[in-house]
Amino acid sequence: MDTINQTNFHFEGQKSLYQGKVRDVYSIGENWLVMIASDRISAFDVVLPRQIPYKGQVLNQIATYFLEQTQNIVPNWFVQSPHPNVSIGRRATPFKVEMVIRGYLAGHAWREYQSGKRILCGVSLPDGLKENDRFENPIITPSTKADQGHDLDISREEIIRSGLVPENDYAIMEKYTHQLFAYGTEHARKQGLILVDTKYEFGLIDGQVTLMDEVHTPDSSRYFYLDTYEAYQQEGLAQQQLSKEFVRQWLIENGFQGKEGQPIPEMTDDFVKMVSERYIHLYEKLTGQKFAKTSSDGIFEKTNQALHQLLIAS
Repeated sequence: MDTINQTNFHFEGQKSLYQGKVRDVYSIGENWLVMIASDRISAFDVVLPRQIPYKGQVLNQIATYFLEQTQNIVPNWFVQSPHPNVSIGRRATPFKVEMVIRGYLAGHAWREYQSGKRILCGVSLPDGLKENDRFENPIITPSTKADQGHDLDISREEIIRSGLVPENDYAIMEKYTHQLFAYGTEHARKQGLILVDTKYEFGLIDGQVTLMDEVHTPDSSRYFYLDTYEAYQQEGLAQQQLSKEFVRQWLIENGFQGKEGQPIPEMTDDFVKMVSERYIHLYEKLTGQKFAKTSSDGIFEKTNQALHQLLIAS
């Protein structure tokens, strides 16, 4: 199928290309970034060997949808999307911290809790919780943002003490994180979903704390179905998830958690197709819009034309 593994374009005004785990990021001139969402998929900070058809399009279109919806809450980097896999926006100076916020004890937080930890990123957790239990109030559990390798849990105090983020800017990031999560929670509820946890990334543009990267996508967020949550929790059943967590669980069940020496299990055609279908389903469930599968043809031409207009205007 038509998938995007990696790109190697040369756009007008291009200065550099950085290939992240799932995005190719082009620096244009002094002020602009182009992010191309590939169909690569990562888990446990490892890029898996096969691409997922339309995954990049899903990620980019969900991200642009929410970036446009939340501009009244927090300033963000996004300017336009000339192709369903592409976003163009303003370049920010990033903070090397991911603001992870959790409304429920799931995923990494549950694995840490299950191992016996009761303090996560400086946040104390009570005894007696079950997997996927709701917290009384959402908690922020930041992590470092590694250019390569694994991100690491870190506390608010460590972030400020180490100088990763100045205290005043961190306070703004905390405020925006809670406001965005409150918005995302209410939006998900209206769509019959629960926003379980998510992450946000921030940087500075003209000295102002600004939201970067993706928002509320299945790669950065975890969703449960609202109508079955309470019954499943009472009966001790696993919650049905709309997120990348099911890929992580499949990897764990097949002996892989990103640790040295562990071989990546084979991703069959049927498994790849199922992952693609779940990404598309989440797009439609979350946005209420029909997903239109789009070819990668024309990415360079459409993006370069849009950049040309931006460079002229600036």
